[in-house]
Amino acid sequence: MNNYSPRKTNSLLFEPPSPVKSCLSSLTLSNDMLPSEKPVFDSKIIGSKTPEFVLRGLYQGIKKLVDESERIAIIQADNPDGDSLGSALALEEILGDAGKQTFLYCGVNIPEYLRHLDGWDRVSKEIPNKIDLSIIVDTSAAILLEKLDNSSYKSIVASKPVIVLDHHTDVECDITYATLVINDHDAVATGEVIYKLADELNWPLNLQAKTHITSSILSDSLGLSSEGTTPNTYRIMADLIEGGVNRIKLEEARRAQAKMPKTIFKYKATLIDRTELLSDDRIALVSIGHDELMKYSPLYNPAPLIQTDMLQTEGVKVAIVLKVYNDGKITGSIRCNAGASIAADLASHFGGGGHVYASGFKVTDSRTAQAVKTECLTIATELLDKITDKS
Repeated sequence: MNNYSPRKTNSLLFEPPSPVKSCLSSLTLSNDMLPSEKPVFDSKIIGSKTPEFVLRGLYQGIKKLVDESERIAIIQADNPDGDSLGSALALEEILGDAGKQTFLYCGVNIPEYLRHLDGWDRVSKEIPNKIDLSIIVDTSAAILLEKLDNSSYKSIVASKPVIVLDHHTDVECDITYATLVINDHDAVATGEVIYKLADELNWPLNLQAKTHITSSILSDSLGLSSEGTTPNTYRIMADLIEGGVNRIKLEEARRAQAKMPKTIFKYKATLIDRTELLSDDRIALVSIGHDELMKYSPLYNPAPLIQTDMLQTEGVKVAIVLKVYNDGKITGSIRCNAGASIAADLASHFGGGGHVYASGFKVTDSRTAQAVKTECLTIATELLDKITDKS
């Protein structure tokens, strides 16, 4: 057993979607796993201390589903990032070593900036007709699985058990075909959730799995600098590095892949010039049209390209990048500086979610780009004013 102490700080969300029976009631669990009275679960218990018997039930429920499966699909959302990809690749290693056949799925292409992770090219836009189980990583939101839900693969996935592993604050699972959900709000990344799960179930981690989990945690913790990084995160990272992970090599590979072409360097200057400073310079906002997205996104995601510089601007608390597509879809990427923890609330206003400092949303209801921009600015300003009033 490793040094981290999950039961002291662990906060999990157990929320069986209404169309699906609770996994704890549908799975056959040993008598010593449950108390004498049948537990009552509230799907709105988010971030509360989780009873020991519930934790054991969740972990054993996952173990049972995995043990009874041979062919397992590992699914990422339509906005893959370092955490989702690292988590998916770590699960591929863990389950592969357990003798399972795994299939990595994502409805979109893996971005260039993530292709330093060994195994990214095994991620496919297809799911085989025969699977026994699916594991969705790093999202509890159905809106982020639009590609899957609009494909023929949804019926394949929905016909079998589905596990959801996530860590996003203020997000309740609305994936109606989910069987068992763990949303650990104390974890800085889904990779941390997977590490805890593997430790609890005594699943061995080979060096490649450890490396992928390390990459996952570093990605969502912004190099262990975000406020969501906990003492347990550092303990887990220490265990991973002691276990052989070469963090320096991993960082060198990431930086090499993140190098931008000259065209992107010049485009970044264009985005900076076009960025608006609003709400007394507290909010930096830029909109990117469809043609630009088609031209530059395959080379570099415009949001992470510009948001760090936005947040480095004096006085700026929140950086917002709106992407406007020809089909009417508008997406928003929100990043916040320390002390301006409004990202999750702002995203949830538009039906999205994420962390208090990093979140996103998608609008598909035919609102104009100007209307979304105005509403986004209004709500963001109100949220910032509330923080100011409290202080």
